[in-house]
Amino acid sequence: MSADTAKGSTHGLSWGAAWQIARRDLNARFKGLRLLLVCIFLGTAALAAIGTLTASIERELQSSGRELLGGDLEVEVWQRDLSPEEQTAIGEYGELSGGYRLQAMASTDDAAAPVELKAVEGNWPLFGNFTLSDGSEPGAPSGNDAYLAQGALDRLDIQVGETFRLGTITVRAAGIIENEPDRLSEGFQLGPTVLVAKQVPVDAGLLQPGSLYQSKYRVAFDNAGRDPEGVEEELTEAYPNAGFDFRTRDRASPGADRFVTRMSDFLTLVGLAALVIAGIGIAGGVSSYLDQRRASIATLKVLGASSRDIVRIYALQIAVAAFLGSALGLATGVLVTPLLGMALQGLLPVEGGFVIEPAPLLLAGTYGVLVAFAFAAAPLLRARAYPAMALMRSRIVPLAKDRRALMATAAGLVAICALALFTTGQAWLTAGFLAGAGLALIALAGLGLGLQYAARKLPRPSNPLLRSALANIHRPGAPTSALVTALGFGLAAFVLLAAIQSAIDGNIQSRVPQEAPDYFVIDVPPEGKDRFEELITTPFPQATVRAVPTLRGSVLAFGPEGNMQRTADLEEIPEGAWALRGERGITYADEAPMGSRVVEGEWWSEEQASEALVSIDKEFADAAGLGVGDMLTIGILGQERDARIANLREIDWETMGFNFTMVFSSGAIADAPHKLSATIELPDDADTAARAQLLRAMVQEYPSSSVVEVGEVLVQARTLLEQVGLATLAAAAVAVLAGLAVLMGAIAAARAARTYDTVVLRVMGASRRQILGLQLAEYGLIASALALVALALGSGLGWVIITQLFEFDWLPDWGAVLAVLGMGLAIVLAFALGGSLPLLRAKPAQALREL
Repeated sequence: MSADTAKGSTHGLSWGAAWQIARRDLNARFKGLRLLLVCIFLGTAALAAIGTLTASIERELQSSGRELLGGDLEVEVWQRDLSPEEQTAIGEYGELSGGYRLQAMASTDDAAAPVELKAVEGNWPLFGNFTLSDGSEPGAPSGNDAYLAQGALDRLDIQVGETFRLGTITVRAAGIIENEPDRLSEGFQLGPTVLVAKQVPVDAGLLQPGSLYQSKYRVAFDNAGRDPEGVEEELTEAYPNAGFDFRTRDRASPGADRFVTRMSDFLTLVGLAALVIAGIGIAGGVSSYLDQRRASIATLKVLGASSRDIVRIYALQIAVAAFLGSALGLATGVLVTPLLGMALQGLLPVEGGFVIEPAPLLLAGTYGVLVAFAFAAAPLLRARAYPAMALMRSRIVPLAKDRRALMATAAGLVAICALALFTTGQAWLTAGFLAGAGLALIALAGLGLGLQYAARKLPRPSNPLLRSALANIHRPGAPTSALVTALGFGLAAFVLLAAIQSAIDGNIQSRVPQEAPDYFVIDVPPEGKDRFEELITTPFPQATVRAVPTLRGSVLAFGPEGNMQRTADLEEIPEGAWALRGERGITYADEAPMGSRVVEGEWWSEEQASEALVSIDKEFADAAGLGVGDMLTIGILGQERDARIANLREIDWETMGFNFTMVFSSGAIADAPHKLSATIELPDDADTAARAQLLRAMVQEYPSSSVVEVGEVLVQARTLLEQVGLATLAAAAVAVLAGLAVLMGAIAAARAARTYDTVVLRVMGASRRQILGLQLAEYGLIASALALVALALGSGLGWVIITQLFEFDWLPDWGAVLAVLGMGLAIVLAFALGGSLPLLRAKPAQALREL
């Protein structure tokens, strides 16, 4: 040590002098600190990518709200157009653009295709640019021109310039839609888009009394500072029974907002889980690194370095590795964001190319550094407080624990938890996750102590390998606690991955039925019901046709008679009472619908059918606080109708048949204008040509009716759920990678500690096979004891993610989960075997001299 350095040691090394020593001692390839670097890299990269992507999407949703919605405010109503008075009232706030959205059938002489018909006024779009595939921006269609999505052209087998029929009129395919600015706000569609002028569906006979269609009016405020929420309140107060549904520029796409929020929360929890697992690896990696550097630490202390100097030197080395890992993680997060964006294009508004979002990047980097120092503090502070000879004997006489080290780690964890709670959108969910992670850490640490105690108390096996394996678990200085924690989280990550993926697959199987009607038909004239059934059963005698009356209505008031609550006066809709929000499909029937079971009250008799009665969904009734005998006021086409609740039903929503939250008696609503909706189930052997002929026949006979091909809808639903599953799988894989890194690091750290033991065994005559068998037996005993804990930990976190974040049913495939857990155990043993091979190459003379 130089004179200057020695002089400085009297009062402690300066940070500059400590850095000189740290830099010279630091391996250029970060040997010994690679586990710390890799763990920080994985967690930081995950959080950086998650934060950058979600911040970019949220910013785009906010900044492009007008374009996504097509206005500052949208007013929507079912089964009627807005009255001139209503249009005038809304138009007072700015420029108004109206139109219709409905299902329809497009046809030629040789083909028929269900489409989503969107009719707009000449000033559409109020915001954004509508473009065709040839790059032109023609604005709204006029006359009998129509712009079609490519899928509609393909189904009709026509080209641009050719004609096809909508209802009773002929229109011309004038272009192929490339960009529809307000597409995202329209939600899930049941067919390719056909865009026409507002008058077309009227001329085509598609907007008859009782037809199911939406009138949509968007307004661009003449005062940019006007509050859309305030306008919504004013219009609701002026027209309380109009049945208006509102959407503002701030919530242009509620479905997209919900999806982004939930996916962001889920991915953030996965990133935090990866960092928690990484923290275990960091603690083990730093302990192993300082153990390898014990000779250097002892030498520095002999030369006069103080405990504070030791902390400064190795804290600087750890800081370099942590900052490098964080920087690489941030860069990787930015680099992979465009790939994630490409996967989400068409579903969410994602900017192309690289996106730099300072706030989430700063947050991810802060998490990385905090985790690094929180978990590195304990081994670093333990090494500072002991004399040189104790450090030199540390492989034989382990270092005692330091209370200050535990306090430093606790302080770091408190800072991480505070940061997580301060930056999350769901504080309770995040708090629950952090509490669960903390309890898991405590439980695993306790399990490690329990295993050591059990191994100490168990009878000594006669098999020498098992006897030595048990001794390794409880001997002084054994890394059992660290191994249990690392293996527990690593195996739990495997269980988490399998549980989430299989649960999503289970939801796909249960929510997207394998058997469903072939077609839904909308707007069948009630007087033509017999002819409609004949049209189908003549070519398909075994077909099943079910037709029910279909109307739209909104709940205006509910509750006990004489003390009813107006829906418009609610500050917020009760959770689960979604049927109070906007207009819903309703029907009337003399008998309880298929797929329903009356659980409270009784179904009305034939004599009671003339009374104003209603049957409602049990879950909705519970959420709204309703019971048998209470009253509902329903608004239908601007008219109020009262009905008494006669019974509550449990509904099987998965039948893909006609399931209505509210089913009325015929005396309550049968006199309102309405049409029928029908399901058609064809025989399994019905060929494609016969199906196509049936579609054309229905179009010719009922040009104002619309057909929805259920198979195409199921494909879309299955595809969406599979995309969610793929995104979840990719995210959960980050936790698995972190778990694997920790496993390898823990095994490597334990290998370094066992070099001495292995050398002694070899000197005493142990064979290579016996040494490997000893390692496998030890890890096998620990991993087997951890299997149930990992199963509970991984499946518990999976349950939170599936049920609380995604609001799916908890339907894991336990066979697959157990198989993956078994694979994880096999990987642990494979890593243990691979990590033990270097022990066989250790030279006894050299290893003993190093001790």
